Amino acid sequence: MYKLRPYQQQAVEAAVNYFTSGNRRNGLIVLPTGSGKSLVIANIINRLDCPVLVFQPSKEILLQNYEKLCSYGVVDCSVFSASCNSKRISRITFATIGSVNNCKEFFMRFRYVIIDECHQVNAEEGMYHDFIKTTGCKVIGLTATPYRLYSSRFYGAMLRFITRTNPRIFNDLIYYVQVRTLLEQGFLARLNYYQLNVVDTSRLKVNSTGADYTDASLRALYREIRYNDTLENIIRRLLVAGRDSILVFTKFVEEAENLVRTLGEQAAVISSKMEMSERDRILRDFKSKRVKVVANVGVLTTGFDFPELATIVLARPTRSLALYYQMVGRAIRPHASKQEGWIVDLCGNYRRFGRVDELEIRETKPGLYAVFNGQRQLTNVYFK
Repeated sequence: MYKLRPYQQQAVEAAVNYFTSGNRRNGLIVLPTGSGKSLVIANIINRLDCPVLVFQPSKEILLQNYEKLCSYGVVDCSVFSASCNSKRISRITFATIGSVNNCKEFFMRFRYVIIDECHQVNAEEGMYHDFIKTTGCKVIGLTATPYRLYSSRFYGAMLRFITRTNPRIFNDLIYYVQVRTLLEQGFLARLNYYQLNVVDTSRLKVNSTGADYTDASLRALYREIRYNDTLENIIRRLLVAGRDSILVFTKFVEEAENLVRTLGEQAAVISSKMEMSERDRILRDFKSKRVKVVANVGVLTTGFDFPELATIVLARPTRSLALYYQMVGRAIRPHASKQEGWIVDLCGNYRRFGRVDELEIRETKPGLYAVFNGQRQLTNVYFK
């Protein structure tokens, strides 16, 4: 059994009270990266004496949540997911939405549903939308990034807090804790940010949605400034400085592969196109320090639990606050072997979004929430 931290206990109480309140609305809990969401989920389930379905966006997060509940000695739980080679239904069932989508009738008895990483839920359409509408279940979602990107051909792009979309799945923010609070209480690692002005984002073109930069403009700038050479030089300097576990977020496979060619056996590439077994092998080598540098393309932004990881290199620009937070968050978990995490930004992301411990949820009007950094509002305002 695990002793819950005060904020974890408060989150559990809020969820159980909301589930059993009798109203037909859906709730949202916001817990920062590294705060122990799987432990909170396990305790919520343990308090509910009825069928519970738990959705996760990936195999890795599913197994993490499932194994946490099993560690309590709970036996009436199972996994329903093709990616895990298991399709069993119990009183407590951990699932991926893709596996459940074509057999919703099997899950009509589940009154309560928990959705981890719920910022991925599209309130307008999609598999989650269809499942919730078909089953009429009551839902509580958990996330560290409670906003989704919306764009308009007339007004541009906007990050909307997910209790403020229309239509919406999640009606009420029932519990949240600030990143700064957990940092001050010693539950998260301190981060140092280093800005290296390598990529000038003012020279990039924004795509038609206003959500991010075009691949074409980014590739052209990379060629002009000989970006691959600069990236290699920076990683070598970090290795010389004694940073022995470096996770590099790149935009394209090409610069990731180039980095590995130049660094040799101490580096490896991970991308979404790789076989899962090969990805798992590389991550085992990374965690054991046999591989010191992993160049990551399009994965490892959620569910990658490696508390010893101390260095993140942001080698890609983004206009997405969620992506920025998830990348930086890989180094925010505390560990006895590291005094602080390093965030090395080459692409102006820190200048755009600031420190993650300064991100703050504020209630701007009764029941209406937004994310701020200092005096700057980041959600529910149109991108400039």
